[in-house]
Amino acid sequence: MTEISQIRMPHSYAIGITAALAAALVWSMNFVVPFVIDSYSVFDFALLRFVISGGVGVITLAWKWDKARHLVLRDWLVAALLVFIGYVGYFLLVAGSAIYVGPVIAPAILGIVPVVLAIAGNLRQGTVPWRLLAAPLMLVVLGLWLVNRETPANIDYSATPTLLRGMLLAIGAVALWTWFGLANQAALAVRPNMDTGIWTALILIGGGVEMLAFFPVGALLGVFQIPHLGLSWKAAGPLYVWGISLAFLSSVGGTWAWTIAARNLSVALSAQLIVAETGFGAIFGLAVHSRWPTWAEATGLAALIFGVVTAIRIFYRKNG
Repeated sequence: MTEISQIRMPHSYAIGITAALAAALVWSMNFVVPFVIDSYSVFDFALLRFVISGGVGVITLAWKWDKARHLVLRDWLVAALLVFIGYVGYFLLVAGSAIYVGPVIAPAILGIVPVVLAIAGNLRQGTVPWRLLAAPLMLVVLGLWLVNRETPANIDYSATPTLLRGMLLAIGAVALWTWFGLANQAALAVRPNMDTGIWTALILIGGGVEMLAFFPVGALLGVFQIPHLGLSWKAAGPLYVWGISLAFLSSVGGTWAWTIAARNLSVALSAQLIVAETGFGAIFGLAVHSRWPTWAEATGLAALIFGVVTAIRIFYRKNG
């Protein structure tokens, strides 16, 4: 009985890991959106998704008003900045990168986010010795490379200026998400009594407001199709179905789960857990295209999974 209690994972630690994996799962569903919204753009989808989830945030604050009324201006401003860094700004850079270089190289570059965030997190917090973190990081890098190994063959290097713009936007997205991972955990650390539901609501409201503010600019740039296609059910049925579904699953559920993970795990570990988003996304992508993975993709996914499991064991032994 004593041995069993010694190997049992701490409750908060198990909750953090479960929450991080849940966030990765629901966020990975975004990878299938471009294939299922017909003639509408990802910007149309994002507008609908963020506005709906922002409405959920307003309802949540009203429901928890006894606690929400104690929020100060700084809480709102910090949440708004985090929203722009990790949600709206990140999304715009990702979408812009995909416009310039297509949907292949952008995800390949974004795949380094977990590695960069894990390194930045461990530099900042010194959670585990680098010699222990090296193995899972190498497995994650290997897995990401194998999953995306065919990417270079699909790139037109003759369009150098366009390729450069797309790569710079993708690298900018990596920088924003790394910044968000560190800043969000720091913001929660100085607010130990902040209700996770209220913090999630602030993020959701910020996303809705900022996406609405971007709409006039995006309309002038021509990235929205709503002004041309309208919003009738006949034309926008798939947009409504996926926008509403992922507003609740990805925006609301994912943000709430990630807030819980950030409270219970170090940045270095949560960064490696979020790499599961790539694995889940690849599985959903294969399902959409109705095909089995190639040997490289299968091996890469296995390496990603093994790297994540190895990281969990290392961090648990260090902190358990």
